[in-house]
Amino acid sequence: MSTEQASRGYGEGKEDYLRRLRRIEGQARGLQKMVEDDKYCIDILTQVSAMTSALQSVALGLLNDHLGHCVVEAAKAGGPEADAKVKEAADAIARLVRS
Repeated sequence: MSTEQASRGYGEGKEDYLRRLRRIEGQARGLQKMVEDDKYCIDILTQVSAMTSALQSVALGLLNDHLGHCVVEAAKAGGPEADAKVKEAADAIARLVRS
């Protein structure tokens, strides 16, 4: 494993994230099939909501890992990198809140 990969906050949970993302990918294919099969609108919307929640859960987990690893490490080092990591995290939170 390279140092670039080793420094990722989600490293220990990578397989879990991949498993969850594959499940979400399957949900997207299922949604496509529901539309192709002319399923009831509310049933499709229910599945869209489930998929959205699953994506939000992944995003929150990644954000938590980023804060707990990347931001903490940068804060320990101090200086401009710490400020940049905090701003980066704040921007990511703002994007999640808007979505």
